[in-house]
Parts: sequence; C-alpha cells; structure tokens
Amino acid sequence: MKKISVPILLAVVMVAGIAWFNRIDILLTVVKFQSEKKFAHVAPNREVPWQQGPQMASVAASERPPNIVLIVADDLGINDISAFGGGLDTGLDTSVDNGRLKTPNIDSLAAEGAMFQQSYSGASTCAPSRAMMMTGRYPTRTGFEFTPTPSGMGNIVSTIYNAMDNGLPPVVYDAALEQGSPPYERKGLPASEVTIAEMLKERGYYTAHIGKWHLGNEVGMRPDTQGFDDSLLMRSVLHLPEDDPNVVNAKLAFDPIDRFLWANGGFANSFNSDHANSFAPGGYLSDYWTDESIKVIKANKNRPFFLYLAHWGIHTPLQATREDYDAVGDIKPHRKRVYAAMVRALDRSVGRILDTLKEQGLEENTIVVFTSDNGGPGYVGLPDINAPYRGWKITMFEGGIRVPLFIKWPQKIAPGTLVDTPVAHIDMAPTLAAGAGASLPNNVDIDGFNLLPLVTGNTKDLNRETLFWQSGHYQVVRHGDWKLQVNDRPTDGIHKWLFNLKIDPTEQNNLVKSHPEKVAELEQLLTEHQSASVGPLWQSSAQLPVMIDKTLAEQYVPGDEYIYTPN
Repeated sequence: MKKISVPILLAVVMVAGIAWFNRIDILLTVVKFQSEKKFAHVAPNREVPWQQGPQMASVAASERPPNIVLIVADDLGINDISAFGGGLDTGLDTSVDNGRLKTPNIDSLAAEGAMFQQSYSGASTCAPSRAMMMTGRYPTRTGFEFTPTPSGMGNIVSTIYNAMDNGLPPVVYDAALEQGSPPYERKGLPASEVTIAEMLKERGYYTAHIGKWHLGNEVGMRPDTQGFDDSLLMRSVLHLPEDDPNVVNAKLAFDPIDRFLWANGGFANSFNSDHANSFAPGGYLSDYWTDESIKVIKANKNRPFFLYLAHWGIHTPLQATREDYDAVGDIKPHRKRVYAAMVRALDRSVGRILDTLKEQGLEENTIVVFTSDNGGPGYVGLPDINAPYRGWKITMFEGGIRVPLFIKWPQKIAPGTLVDTPVAHIDMAPTLAAGAGASLPNNVDIDGFNLLPLVTGNTKDLNRETLFWQSGHYQVVRHGDWKLQVNDRPTDGIHKWLFNLKIDPTEQNNLVKSHPEKVAELEQLLTEHQSASVGPLWQSSAQLPVMIDKTLAEQYVPGDEYIYTPN
C-alpha cells in the first residue's frame, strides 16, 4: 500500500474540515480551544484576603472623611431605570405592574439623593469612559481613546459581520494596524496618569476595586498599581459557567460580538494581579461581587474607604440566574426576559450595598454614586432600552452617551435633588476628590469639574459651556444646547449632524443645512480641542457600521441612517 505523506494528509484533513465547517466555525472553534486551554487550571473559589481595618473607630463615622462607593453598571440603557419614568418594557399587559420592570433600589438613590437629568458618559464605549472616570481627563490628554479588545477579536468579529445578510455596509478591518498595536495586556491607561484611587490614598483612604477594569494588565496599569490597595479583578467574560445548573443563557445569533464572547468563555478572577493563581468566582458575578463588596465594607467600617464596584452586568453574554429569570415573569422574546433578569440582579446589588451601609452605621456619611459606562447597545436586539433617545452604544447620539448618574450623601445632599446642568464622566474624579478633601494632582490638567456645589445647592451653574467626545475620526461637541457630530466615514463625504438639544433632545431634526454658521462655530471648537491632543496610544484597526435607529436584529435598508465608528 502506497504511503501518504504528512503534508498531503494535512491538506486532505484541511479540505475535509472546510467542507464540514465554514470559515467562521473554524475561527470560533480555535477561539474556544484557546479559551479552554487558558482557563484549564483555574482553581476553585477561595476566600479573598481583603485588608482588615481597625477593630475600633478612633473617630466617629460622622466626623471622618466620607466613605465613597462608586457603582458602575456596564451597557445599561437609560430607559432600564424606572427613576427616569422608564423601566424595561416587558411587553406584558399594562395592568401587570404597568408593563414595566422596576428598579426600586437604584431609584432610591434618586429619591434620597441627587439625580442628574443630563448626564453623559465619557465615551460611547466602555474603557475610555472608565479612564475618564478614574482621571477626570479627556482622551486628548491621556491618549486612551479606544476600547482594548483581545488579540484576534477584530479579525473574527469583522469576518462574521461581513458574512451576515443584514444589508449593512461592510466592516472595514486592517490586520496590519492590529498587528502593529501593543498586545492586549499592554493596551491600558499609562502608569503616569493619576487616578482617583491614588488621590484618595494620599488622603488616607483604604481603596478597593471589584470587578471590571479594562484599563490594562501590565505592571503600572493594573488596579493594584494604579492606587487600589486590593483588587478582585474580572479575568473572563461569563457571568456563570455556560452549563451551570442555575444559569439561563440567551445567545444572539445576529451579533458577532456575542458569538466571539461565548467562544472566548471562561469563568475566573484574580486577586491583586496574581493571574497565575486565578480562581473561580463564588457564584453569579453580580451577586458574588456584591458579597465581596459587603465584606470590604464590614472589614473597613472604622476607617475611610473607597470601594469601586465595577459590574459586568448587564453586558453580553446575556446570562441570568434561574431565580431572577422566573421572578421577572413571562417576557418575550427570551433574550428580553434574560436581560430583564440581569437588570433585576443589578438593582438587587445596589440595594444590598445600601442596606449594608445602613446596618453598619455608615449611611449618613457615605457618598454613593451610581452610573453606567455608556448607553445600551443595539446589538442585543432590544429596541427601547435607550428610549426616548436615538442611537446606541458605539454611536454618540444621545442614546449612546446619555447615562444615569445618581449621588447620595445624606449628610450633605437633600433628598430629591434634581440637577439639569449637563455633566459627564470627566467630572467623577474631581467630585469624589472634593468630597473627600483630597488634592488634585499637581502639574496635571484636569478637564472635569467638581459637581458637589450643584447637589448641595451652592450653585446652579458650573461655568462650563462645552463638552467633548471622540473616537478617532468620529468627534462630537456639545456647546450650550447645541450638539455637533462629525464623522468622515463612509468615504463618500464627511457626515455631520447638528441638533439643538433644548428644543430637540431626541435628535430628530438635523440642522446642518439650515445653520451653517453654527456648524462652523462648533467645528472650530473641535479643531481647538484637537490642537493639543497627544494622539491615541494605539491606532484603531476596525471601522464598524452601526445603524442609528434600528437594532442589529433588524434589516438595514437604503436610507437608514448609520455611522462608522473606529476601534
């Protein structure tokens, strides 16, 4: 019998494999294999050795600098919060809880503290927003302009996008730009940047981070080297193992990002950057991270502390506990029911934190802040999560950047305080520093403003007219009530949208043609803002088309408005 050479045998296997799988299946299979290898040695859950504060208080809690708890949701739509008159539309008859899923614990922050009615994220994607919250500085100063993605994600996601039959223009992907970028672990906030955690440590605070970071994993960029004494760090993307008996999953076949995340899988975290000894979380992430947050609060109740609880919920993959899934009722479609259950878990987390502060006698002198990193994404296929605003995460229409912001501090802020002044995530660091009596870093330009005068009644005006957003060539300015968006893709010309938000807050009437003088004025502001830019830390490798008024589950037809956004 004639022998077959190894190269020929491999070629036969490859041809057979391609006949059996398509290219996308092969790519996702490779991702899954690499993920399983990466997480093969994750240890079982173990006790986290949080630092323990003094057993007895030397000064009464009311006399110390305030404790600070910053809770950040991921991809939460503003209409998911019932305090804004919304709450996730369940699709049920209106006689059943008014057809709404309520968020009573998050709502209580508004009732018992301050609610900002024009609050903005720092960016339309997560990581730049988080960088701005931590530093109070625009990307033009830090260079942290794009959201880091794992190696190969851009290639795989663009391949899946471009194979979809939804009518959208193609994703533009440049492999050379991705290969020329730093590895994923080094795409982060430079160590030279001063975070709010570092500012508060100088004031004598114990600082703890729990959950998502997404600002780099190299030495100097990690949370425990950016000012946090302790960090329980998210190391994977699942909320529970896919086959956990208590999990309900909702996979989104129409979303390439979702398909990549399921393949990338994993269920792990690490403590203080000891990635080699990663261990499994002790349950559903929203609940487990809340459990650990409560331990931090109790262990450090006798000294000032800063707790940054950065939830992964309600980011895809959509996964809920069976208990929450059953509790929200018979919502259709399935993905909306899982999404609603995730919102319920997030709201429960806020309630448990508030209850703990009250039980420990810390409520009166603790600043509790709740926000989301950006608006809800269109790629989950739920049309009303950002209502009444247009657009989604990854766009800079109001739906992509309008976010909840609540601040509760009973010792200083009157219940039911409403603030209509436009504010943004760049204001987070200077606000928390001011509340703690901490100093802002010397010789560093801080773009954000202290918001406390707005919520304590000392002023109604920040003396600031202008806010900026940018992601590469996609640049936005709000000046007074006017907002201009400029995007030079697709390549058939520069696309612009001008809105007067005072009379058109949902951005229905593009005034570019009727107000050329206002366009010129705002373009000049963008030019001036860019003039001192340090440039992005790495180049974007993908240009993603996103429909403004439709979700990714819907079909694009010519005439539908869309933008190209880089990452």
